Amino acid sequence: MKILLTGANGQVGRCFQDVIAQQQSSKIVLKACSSADLDITDKASVESVVLDFKPDFIVNAAAYTAVDKAEAEIEQAYAVNELGVKNLAEASNAIGSAIIHISTDYVFDGNETAPYQPTDAVNPQGVYGKSKLAGELACIDANKKHVILRTAWVFSEYGNNFVKTMIKLAQTRDKLSVVADQYGCPTYAGDIANAILSICVGYTNSSIEYGVYHYSGDLPTSWHGFARAIFDDAKNIGVIDNVPEVRAINTDEYPLPAKRPTYSVMDSSALLPMNISPSDWRTSLSKVINLLKN
Repeated sequence: MKILLTGANGQVGRCFQDVIAQQQSSKIVLKACSSADLDITDKASVESVVLDFKPDFIVNAAAYTAVDKAEAEIEQAYAVNELGVKNLAEASNAIGSAIIHISTDYVFDGNETAPYQPTDAVNPQGVYGKSKLAGELACIDANKKHVILRTAWVFSEYGNNFVKTMIKLAQTRDKLSVVADQYGCPTYAGDIANAILSICVGYTNSSIEYGVYHYSGDLPTSWHGFARAIFDDAKNIGVIDNVPEVRAINTDEYPLPAKRPTYSVMDSSALLPMNISPSDWRTSLSKVINLLKN
């Protein structure tokens, strides 16, 4: 099995490389490309790399993810999140390979009160979400052998994320204010990476159908609840000396350029028949904090 990975330096990209490195089998050949190695917005470059490597799967973990900056950098967001995806999907289709594309909860408006199904109506509220939805549609249109994998609230030992930010703040501050009226499911990038590999294997064994899927954490919480869990684990593991006081605030007390979904809980059950369970984010959170300590 040959896999071309884009976005190799991101959270999911780095975790996916770790997952492949841990495989006992030598049957997987991975070509990992960062944005410096492959500009996915450059159609000719994408075609050249894909034709040369001839992957069975393209795993697209590359994305423009600066949610607030996207409100001003519209062209840049669409270049990566729509055009780049279109280039990868067309190139993979040309050689008959499949594409697994990572998308986001931001394609929804966040107004529901029950977990979002993959078939639910989309209604992105900001440039980031709109550009990611445009990428989904471009992928679906260009290659029928696709899996769109929507996820949310991603954290890991790599890059910049909420877990690392909270730990840094807790090391220097006694009091923090965290939004408590936005709900979602934290998702460990390492679990996303394992899910992607399982999807590749499922494709190979013809036990998975192409389409749109959700993959996120198993238990909903608020950002405030997530922060409390982070601080409790960090204190127990010895990463912080004291747990700061965490004041719960509403979204309107912390205004940002881009509107966030109030409710981002997604139903991941469509992957259960493939033995892919939702991310056990509490267990993974402890793992990540231990890694950060070491």
